[in-house]
Amino acid sequence: MATRTHGPAPTTTWAMPSGKPPLASRMMRATWRGLPAKRHDVGWEPGLLVPAADGSPLVTDHYFPRADGDFPTLLVRSPYGRGLPWSPMYGVLFAEQGFHVVVQSCRGTGGSGGEFELWRNEAADGRATVSWLREQSWFDGTLGTVGPSYLGYVQWALAADPPPELKAMVVQVGLHDPYSLFYADGALRLENALAVGVGMTYQHQGMGRFIRATMRLQRRLGEVTTARPLRGAYVPALGGDVPWLDDVMSHPDAEDAYWHGASLAAVAERLGVPTALITGWHDVMGDQTLGQYHRLREAGCETSLLVGPWTHTSALQQGWPEVFAESLAWLRAHLCGDPSGLRPTRVRVHVGGEDDWRDLDDWPPATAATSWFPAERGQLTERAPAESAPLASFRYDPDDPTPSLGGPLLSRTAGPRDNGTLEIRDDVLTFTGPPLTAPVDVLGPVSARLTLSTDTGHADVFTRLCDVDEQGRSVNICDGLGRLRTAEGMPSPITVPMSATAHRFAVGHRMRWQISGGAHPRYARNPGTGESSVDATAFTPVRITLHTDSALVLATPAPGGVGQEGRPGL
Repeated sequence: MATRTHGPAPTTTWAMPSGKPPLASRMMRATWRGLPAKRHDVGWEPGLLVPAADGSPLVTDHYFPRADGDFPTLLVRSPYGRGLPWSPMYGVLFAEQGFHVVVQSCRGTGGSGGEFELWRNEAADGRATVSWLREQSWFDGTLGTVGPSYLGYVQWALAADPPPELKAMVVQVGLHDPYSLFYADGALRLENALAVGVGMTYQHQGMGRFIRATMRLQRRLGEVTTARPLRGAYVPALGGDVPWLDDVMSHPDAEDAYWHGASLAAVAERLGVPTALITGWHDVMGDQTLGQYHRLREAGCETSLLVGPWTHTSALQQGWPEVFAESLAWLRAHLCGDPSGLRPTRVRVHVGGEDDWRDLDDWPPATAATSWFPAERGQLTERAPAESAPLASFRYDPDDPTPSLGGPLLSRTAGPRDNGTLEIRDDVLTFTGPPLTAPVDVLGPVSARLTLSTDTGHADVFTRLCDVDEQGRSVNICDGLGRLRTAEGMPSPITVPMSATAHRFAVGHRMRWQISGGAHPRYARNPGTGESSVDATAFTPVRITLHTDSALVLATPAPGGVGQEGRPGL
């Protein structure tokens, strides 16, 4: 067949295979509700071998509409296998809507040849796959990409040098910066790193093995995350060595040469391919997604943003009807010339507290920074202190670490949770505002501007915003962790980003600011000695003192922005 870079398909007639999608995929498809009615029956051409950049065979399945005519193609490259849930969610659902769908196992996974190396081969292998597509008689020269998590990373990798056929991307709860997935200010995101290790190692081997491995990790999570040293302790729980995970845990410095080339943030700064972004307020990739949205907007790239009330996994479960509809509308608009399904605004966000959606012209909307200050007797006030002075202190003991509760995790415990059991601990400070007489909307980034002193010079600080209802139930909204590197006993300023949110604090509710020395096992324990948390075997408790000039900084609607009633201000 003739090779081409774009344009009409070769004249060679394609012999449409007779195979149906796998039975398990068709059965899962039948269980979904709230999705568009199918337009076409779906055919399946499994086990195609596509040469990777180094010649390794990449096992590829082709789903297609059983209908005459040309259809655009979607490329879905995954390290998690090609079976459930990827086959029905992407192969079947999009093919029945009128797309050729190519679902491919990344190098070294799902039967593909070569060795899997986290992030290093995706750009070259993506380009090699597009070269193969150009030789297929059913390829009409119009290409889109779609997919979540690491399937988002492979999209950014292809877009680093986009082929001319690439006309649209949909990045769902997607990754572009591996370092930020594994570290926060040099602190290892331990629980998520272990979950990624299980997913990358077992999911491509089938759902049965993946589920068993996940359950084994949960049973052994306590012993793994409290081991001294942490290095190598994961092996029994993960069933063997995972070389790339060893490398990740050994390189906490973002400037280390190990991480060079890993982040694809800069791709968005020069991209011209229309790109839809989807995330959730409790998604582990949420900050990355919002960062890429800002870069795309600065570059003048056509983009849209959907943020739901989801975690990383629930976006593809409870949130799937909204996620699929958003993705389908974007792809139809830019690959099929049908913009009828697009919403009128660039941004749509779910607002917690009022449990409703808002359509916005941009993110964040026009806001002003509002500061709330800690005060005596655990009060949170808008009145700034006259001077900086020690206010409250607590003792963080890495032998009895402050536990993590909810938030952006890859486990079933992710998301909003009642923080009552956490806030009664002696190593957690809380500052609570008065009952609100009018609703307060927070729409944008949240941060903590802290002045802290320690007695060892080495500590972490975990800070969280909560919504306290009339019954006193405290639920986490957003949070963040920063690493203190201070002279012993000397007050030191630190600003901790706490992600972003869209949340309404209702009348009668109170805002609460929570401060502690960690959140374990979400983050590895700071040993208090300056030693690496991966190699430390000796721990030192640390006393952390908060000073009065610390502030919780919220983004609240500015005049002329989005009004408190949830509609654009005049």
